[in-house]
Amino acid sequence: MGWLAVDRVALGGRVADAAGLLAGYGLDALLGDPRRFHPVAGFGTLAQRLERRVYRDNRRAGAAYTLIAVGAPAALGVAAALATRGHPVSRFVVTAAATWTVLGGRTLRAEGRRMAGYLRGGDLPGARGRLNYLCGRDPAALDEAELARATVESVAENTSDAVVAPLWWGAVAGVPGLLAYRAANTLDAMVGHRSARYARFGTPAARLDDVLNLGPARLTALLTVAAAPQVRGRRAEALRVWRRDRADHPSPNAGQCESAMAGALGVRLGGRNVYFGRSETRPYLGDGPRPDFRHISRAAKLSGTVGLASVALAAAAAFARPRRRPRAVVGR
Repeated sequence: MGWLAVDRVALGGRVADAAGLLAGYGLDALLGDPRRFHPVAGFGTLAQRLERRVYRDNRRAGAAYTLIAVGAPAALGVAAALATRGHPVSRFVVTAAATWTVLGGRTLRAEGRRMAGYLRGGDLPGARGRLNYLCGRDPAALDEAELARATVESVAENTSDAVVAPLWWGAVAGVPGLLAYRAANTLDAMVGHRSARYARFGTPAARLDDVLNLGPARLTALLTVAAAPQVRGRRAEALRVWRRDRADHPSPNAGQCESAMAGALGVRLGGRNVYFGRSETRPYLGDGPRPDFRHISRAAKLSGTVGLASVALAAAAAFARPRRRPRAVVGR
């Protein structure tokens, strides 16, 4: 009877995790990000305060900062998982809330469509003023095609960062995985970029984010290739471009998503990116024309399709997660 009770607890937990991922995804699709008191924004404020206390211009300080800033949410997730063990309804509620908190799919698609609307209407000042909601490039001198390219690339990369990767880690590790991943990805956005201040201090956060996204980015690319017909693309062409160009990007993960998106949409991505105070020239991805507002709308649609596929896979993986047998007999 003890083994049966353990199995029931494990089954209830796996069902709650799978259902919570689905419900959290549904909440994000329906409601998007909370407009006020967003937990991720609160985490960012606390991380800034921590940075002011521990900052030193070296990697050791950056490693300590990353360990504390990611470890604290992970520990909170572990505590929540332990507190709800054997209580499937509570576990479902906690998992759904955590999933909704860490996802950003609806907001990503909405920002993409907003940019498409500006460009469709020829409102370049409006589009330039909105670009930094999606990425950190300097929009001052960007024309319509470059604004469209920046948007498509951001939609492609953030489909992994804001949708597929959180669901991946939620499937693998439940609430602790959801919270730890979002903390690491947020830190990368805050300190992981190349600048005089963060060249050394931000390296541990950037490397952790790279590692956590190795699997999700490649899954995002494969799902993008599979979903290419949804936006009048061809799977064979998307696969060809992805296989040829995925390693050309300086990021080990962004190139996976962007090359698959370029192939699915039939456009050419890459080129010179101007940030505030620095610039980078990246290899071209894809063979088609430069993107325009129509490709942004198609990219947003493709992102939504990839998100639906990823949550279905995540729920299935969470339900199929191996059960841990206790070492001793429980009961008689």
